[in-house]
Amino acid sequence: MSGSHPLVVFDSVQKTYDGHSLVVRDLNLTIEKGEFLSLLGPSGSGKTTTLMMLAGFETPTAGRILLGGTDITRTPPHKRNFGMVFQNYALFPHMTVAQNIAYPLTVRRLPPAQQAERVQRALDMVQMGRMADRYPGQLSGGQQQRVALARALVFDPQLVLMDEPLGALDKQLREHMQIELKALHRQLGITFVYVTHDQSEALTMSDRVAVFNGGVIQQIDRVDRLYEAPVNRFVAGFVGDNTTLDGTVERAEGEQCVVRLDSGESLRGVNINGAEAGARVQCSVRPERVHVLAPNDTCADNIIRAELVDIIYFGDHLRLRCRVPGQPELCVKLPLREQGGLCLGQLLRLRVPPEYLRVYR
Repeated sequence: MSGSHPLVVFDSVQKTYDGHSLVVRDLNLTIEKGEFLSLLGPSGSGKTTTLMMLAGFETPTAGRILLGGTDITRTPPHKRNFGMVFQNYALFPHMTVAQNIAYPLTVRRLPPAQQAERVQRALDMVQMGRMADRYPGQLSGGQQQRVALARALVFDPQLVLMDEPLGALDKQLREHMQIELKALHRQLGITFVYVTHDQSEALTMSDRVAVFNGGVIQQIDRVDRLYEAPVNRFVAGFVGDNTTLDGTVERAEGEQCVVRLDSGESLRGVNINGAEAGARVQCSVRPERVHVLAPNDTCADNIIRAELVDIIYFGDHLRLRCRVPGQPELCVKLPLREQGGLCLGQLLRLRVPPEYLRVYR
């Protein structure tokens, strides 16, 4: 990726359907050539509308969209040279796999010999080389998804847009396809823009993720930064599992602050929004960052006392549901190797490392 030559730029883009409420608000977004960017957010957050404006199926109410420095805001979809993959695949049921994949080439009037060569290459790319003569009705959901992807890639687009393409697949196949899509992206080097409401899917595949809410990008960042350093309460709660604790700032100390929880304990954490003494705040920590201390551990800083109310087995870890007076339920992810000696009703001493406790106004 090259930050000096972006492929796509959204410049102060807005979109409204009724002339009053903005579905997308003042969107400024840069998409780098060759990256895998996911647009993540709940229903109605503006992510799909953003994708549709990039595809040309929707027109911005204000602002402009640039492709390689050229304004394409009013350019129709068929002139944008973008591949598209939808959740419902949109395959022609009366055409074979090969004919479906060849369709974009037929529209572009490529000679039959070139069409056959490109179709075979696209089929091999998605590991469907032996199924060229089958019809969509003879394929599984995962196979149909591969055909739709091959059709989007067959004409060598400079950008591939995907709108929840794995949403109709079962969990195991969806996770398998996530890995395959990421590998294919790495192999081809084409820019992928991917819409999803599934945060684990976005984290698994993307180079960067833009988190939408209320028509605004709340945070756009590398996946590790997005998970470890969310910039506000919404991102912290929407991306990954999150444990929250409510309290009041006792004192601010540079980039950190000390918070008195409603349950009485004092915890030190990272002061994300510059909360001052007396401010009501929400503390946020990832469940895997909370440590269950052994009975003989004398550590005394950043400790919470909690009652263990449930133990849930997740295969690769245990999830402990804990009760802290005056707080939302507290969750701890515990590696299986540390599971010994736990019983319901037990009073646990939990340590939250200050560097992983993020404090939001």
